[in-house]
Amino acid sequence: MTSSPKPLLKWVGGKRQLLPQIRAVVPDYDRYFEPFLGGGAVLFDLAPDVAVVGDLNSELINVYTVTRDRVDELIALLSTYPNDADFFYELRSLDRSPDYTELSDAARAARTIYLNKTCYNGLYRVNNAGQFNAPFGRYKNPAICDEQTLRAVSNYLRENDIQLINGDYGTVLEKAQSGDFVYLDPPYDPVTTTSNFTGYQSGGFSHADQTRLKEACDKLSNNGVNFLLSNSATAFIRELYKDYVVDTVEATRAINSVAAKRGKVDEVLVRNYGR
Repeated sequence: MTSSPKPLLKWVGGKRQLLPQIRAVVPDYDRYFEPFLGGGAVLFDLAPDVAVVGDLNSELINVYTVTRDRVDELIALLSTYPNDADFFYELRSLDRSPDYTELSDAARAARTIYLNKTCYNGLYRVNNAGQFNAPFGRYKNPAICDEQTLRAVSNYLRENDIQLINGDYGTVLEKAQSGDFVYLDPPYDPVTTTSNFTGYQSGGFSHADQTRLKEACDKLSNNGVNFLLSNSATAFIRELYKDYVVDTVEATRAINSVAAKRGKVDEVLVRNYGR
């Protein structure tokens, strides 16, 4: 295990604040798997030598791939990007253009990092067409180019056996075998009908999707794979995973467009080991 880098991005539902509770229940394992990578707080905290990680968001996986392979180019681009509303909206609008696909991987990665660092409340959000639509955040001094973190993440991804996959969680999970450990941080079951947020990827994650994920967890269990899953502490999720160990933990949620809805909330950690 190498030293732990910090996450590059602020991601909705990020797990930095729950790392002590998660770390306390992580079992011994051969390989680490994480199919809903997001900001990667758990991956970077555990810093496993061998991991298979992925996400459905292609722009996110592109950020990690470019950071691993072309960090100097990425830093050079980000160091020229100003904290300016006009520049922000010009960069944000690029995914509305057919020429967007012609951008280099490094330019797309720099755009994603810049928008994440400078948009309102770190709310990286896309509409149903997959277009970024969060407004400018008007921060005084955002860390647009955090060279130290970029290099630390690059070194970790290059110096260890970390496989990055852009795809559905099933694509990642099919590689897991007995002795491996899977951490799952899917889109959360909404606590209320008005709190659903799935804007990091166009589409959604319904109760049917949650049920299919639980069935995938059953398959992992049957194959001798230990899993740990995070989700909101709703009655639906508690009932869905009632045959497993379900621990309630308190988290602070700082990303919400409505300030009154930020604060302490109950979440659950579900696992199939340590009964």
